[in-house]
Amino acid sequence: MPTVASSVAELLGALSGIAHVDGSGLVVDDERRFRSQAAADLAWTAVFSEDEATVAAARWVVWEASQALGARSASIQGLYDARSRGDVHGFTVPAINIRAQTFDMARAILDAATKADVGAVIFELARSEQTYTFQRPIDYSTAILAGAMAAGWQHPVFIQGDHYQFNAKKYAADPEAMTEEIRRACRMALEAGYRNIDIDSSTLVDLSKPTTDEQQRENYVRAAELTALIRSLEAEHASGDTVSVGGEIGEVGKENSTVEELRAYLDGYFSELERRAPGARGISKVSVQTGTSHGGVPLPGGGVADVKLDFDVLKRLGEVARTYGLSGAVQHGASTLPDELFHHFPAVEAAEIHLATGFQNALYEHPAFPQSLHRDIWRWCDTHAADERKPDQTEEQFIYTTRKKAIGPFKRELWDLSTKDDILAAQYSKVAFLFTELGVNGSRAIVDRYIDPIETHRPLPDALKDAAASTR
Repeated sequence: MPTVASSVAELLGALSGIAHVDGSGLVVDDERRFRSQAAADLAWTAVFSEDEATVAAARWVVWEASQALGARSASIQGLYDARSRGDVHGFTVPAINIRAQTFDMARAILDAATKADVGAVIFELARSEQTYTFQRPIDYSTAILAGAMAAGWQHPVFIQGDHYQFNAKKYAADPEAMTEEIRRACRMALEAGYRNIDIDSSTLVDLSKPTTDEQQRENYVRAAELTALIRSLEAEHASGDTVSVGGEIGEVGKENSTVEELRAYLDGYFSELERRAPGARGISKVSVQTGTSHGGVPLPGGGVADVKLDFDVLKRLGEVARTYGLSGAVQHGASTLPDELFHHFPAVEAAEIHLATGFQNALYEHPAFPQSLHRDIWRWCDTHAADERKPDQTEEQFIYTTRKKAIGPFKRELWDLSTKDDILAAQYSKVAFLFTELGVNGSRAIVDRYIDPIETHRPLPDALKDAAASTR
């Protein structure tokens, strides 16, 4: 297993001959050893070291090395602008939520991308996932970039904040406090190196209002406000790069979205954004509801219920969205869908598809997953998620809906899993299948044509500066 450094001096010692601090920057001396050895050590240290200065040093080294080795965090805005103009089409960008084994999953995904010449793939994490997977934005971006370098990746890395969502009950009680939570989340994401953020204020839609505009008003006003905030932060935190911002009109798991709702949202949004930030770039995509639900609906005896996904809705809403300058419509809650459905998404020109629970299921349900760890996780759920048990749930349904909450508490066990290679091989195969079905094989040249990641450097942490000076 990779080495977890307990001090900055130990971290520098492990990097000897591989990379070193030069002035206020990092020099990679041995790229091969950095990718094959140091990237994993740095990822494990950044996540599991108990010394804060060492964690900060590991994060800094990963970020600076990603700049030097060509695995830079980037905005997908340029590609989506091209999509809105009709310059590119016929593919759906997969956005994959990595809840567990983040470093190894990122490496496996980009290994599959390299083999199929894929450039259009997004790594994302929702605010809710941050909480139960014990991954703050800086933890997530560090693990993703380290995994990218371990995979030999030398192309843009798209990291996205997914579902920066308003809690409707909290908003009703205190709109300003709830909005400030999302503002803070956006700032943290940008500071961590995210260049893509999806604002989900669709939970504020009020269908009891008499007109569609009134129903969508809180949704589009808050989305515009947060877009204006993100634009104001780009110079400081994104080196002037245009962050790709997404909006949403239909809460996943609720009623299917309509063209009338989409037009009301977009008309109101762009008017409000112009009022708040004249000339500012708006959202690049919009998420809609077409019949899916997050995580799927577990059946009493196990498995997930079939869904009636309306591809015509997805197609019509995407066409309307592109008339407003967006890349199209986004499909959420799709990872548990049957394999035979995925080729339909590029056929209806869906811009992006979000994939999360299916990969979690593939981890937990793989034959190589240790039964002893299964039992430990089940017992944890029984104890710590008991208040989420519904009276009519079977044991299988309860475990299916709550086991995600165990990912954070069992994070080290999952990262260090002795059988993970077999599980990752299955994940690789699933990713490769999805790349083919979603039409992104061969997309690297398209991405390189429209995306030019901006080189960005971070200040050298004092503890690392002092430790480096003492070794000279």
